[in-house]
Amino acid sequence: MRLELTGRRVDISLGIRRIVDRKLQKLERLLQDGAISAHVVLSREKTFNRAEITIHLRDDRFLHAAGEGATWHAPLTQAAERLAQQARTTKGKYQARKRKTVGRGEQKSDAVPTGRRRAVAPEAPPRVASAIKQVRQKVRQLSLANAIQQLPNNGVLVFRIPDTSRLSILYRAADGDLTLVEADV
Repeated sequence: MRLELTGRRVDISLGIRRIVDRKLQKLERLLQDGAISAHVVLSREKTFNRAEITIHLRDDRFLHAAGEGATWHAPLTQAAERLAQQARTTKGKYQARKRKTVGRGEQKSDAVPTGRRRAVAPEAPPRVASAIKQVRQKVRQLSLANAIQQLPNNGVLVFRIPDTSRLSILYRAADGDLTLVEADV
């Protein structure tokens, strides 16, 4: 991971750099190969020291945290703890996404990553679609223009076009577009 240190009203000494490296090593172990770079801004205010850490992860994600304290250990520890929490959340999202995708010939794993076992409920049988509402209509001969005029707002109209005598179905989709289905009978 590439590290960029910036000091505002602070000279970056070797001791401060060691503290920053030690805090970032823990985060790097937590993120494994996910961290690309880190930018640490250390600034001295009137009565306290401030540390801001921004970590650039893969997939253009950023983690950012800040801490304040009297010594350099306190703000760096605060920021590192906040980043560790964000990193655990991000890592959990990566792992959840990885568990959801199942490749060819693989099976989905139900194992809990912490090593504890959990009871897995048996899968419910797939639901079979059933007819909710059944309506009988007399099939009339209508031109397409007349069928559009007679189409109910959220309904379906079944009719025959006079020229071709084909059975046609006209319905309005959820986005408001009209769809015409012609059957070859």
